[in-house]
Amino acid sequence: MAKSIKDLDLHGKRVFIRVDFNVPLASGGQEITSDKRIRASLPTIQYALDQGAAVILASHLGRPKGKPNPEMSMKPVGAKLAELLGRPVKVAPDCIGREVEAMLPKPGQVLLLENLRFHPEEEANDPGFSKHLAKLADVYVNDAFGSAHRAHASTVGMIQFVPQAPAGLLMDQELKYLGMATKHPERPCIALLGGAKVSDKIEVIENLAKIVDRLLIGGAMAYTFLKAEGLPTGKSLVEEDKVELAKKLLAEMGPKIVLPSDHVVASEFKAGAEHETVKEIPADKMALDIGEKTIEEYANIIKGAKTIIWNGPMGVFEMPPFDRGTVALAKAVADSGAVSVVGGGDSEKAIKSAGVTSKITHVSTGGGASLEFLSGIELPGVAALANK
Repeated sequence: MAKSIKDLDLHGKRVFIRVDFNVPLASGGQEITSDKRIRASLPTIQYALDQGAAVILASHLGRPKGKPNPEMSMKPVGAKLAELLGRPVKVAPDCIGREVEAMLPKPGQVLLLENLRFHPEEEANDPGFSKHLAKLADVYVNDAFGSAHRAHASTVGMIQFVPQAPAGLLMDQELKYLGMATKHPERPCIALLGGAKVSDKIEVIENLAKIVDRLLIGGAMAYTFLKAEGLPTGKSLVEEDKVELAKKLLAEMGPKIVLPSDHVVASEFKAGAEHETVKEIPADKMALDIGEKTIEEYANIIKGAKTIIWNGPMGVFEMPPFDRGTVALAKAVADSGAVSVVGGGDSEKAIKSAGVTSKITHVSTGGGASLEFLSGIELPGVAALANK
């Protein structure tokens, strides 16, 4: 297990914190449309400042393909961070080099480095670049769970060049809850798995099947499983090349996998389309959500659970009325009293639209990273910290 930032004496030290400030931007890179990721790292930044540290923050933003791009500059992020912290935040013109070294902060000050991915060496995990970054700091802290599945210079490479490398408070939380849910869950432990493709979640299904007592499947991936059972799927989204795999998973996991018993179907894929609930999907219709009976069956299983892992919506939840199944189950999870761990992305939007975010034990900040964690894959950024 990685050390925590709380295990170290930070007083008077220059602390380099790898954060995940990969925020959505609009109007040519000038306007931040959601500051959630910035807020998520505030406790770690504030803790370092309270301990008398000088803080250097580093993140990537977007995909600038290894060269400077003003539309992906960290400047708007610096302005937003200053507003949230209530103190000045300097933004460096680069992330390495003499100009940056001349700007290094004193205790109580914050310096935000320019986008790490303006250098191709970041994604290449280049040792020379890692060394230059490490030169800026006395202590390295990784608080970017959302990037922990990437072996880049700022998440893995520079760790070998710094004396200490603990996890930040956000990283700590992520590892605590995802670890608790997958390594020693309180039982019954159930997983709710949705989303469009079985192919995106094969490793998750295989890994969770070893951990959970029941695996409730929804979303479009359910229809690939139903087809594997020989049931009609109409015009629903089915991954034809994954039907055999779904058959194999059903044969291996038997009663652990629970599939929808009824479906909300429509003739076309659009908001407010005429719809009905059926047990068997007609040839000319597509299933876009789980039906009433399935909601009831799934909610009953959820009610008895002590640990719940959720990744992916139960239907086309961004398109009413096909959000009903997802919202109903989000409320069931919130009311269950179980330890609930929700894995990033669409699942997070779903609990937000159901208005139950505050009743979920832990919502992961890293979509891709949480998926890999749930698949049982060791995350390079986490392994590097633990090995240190």
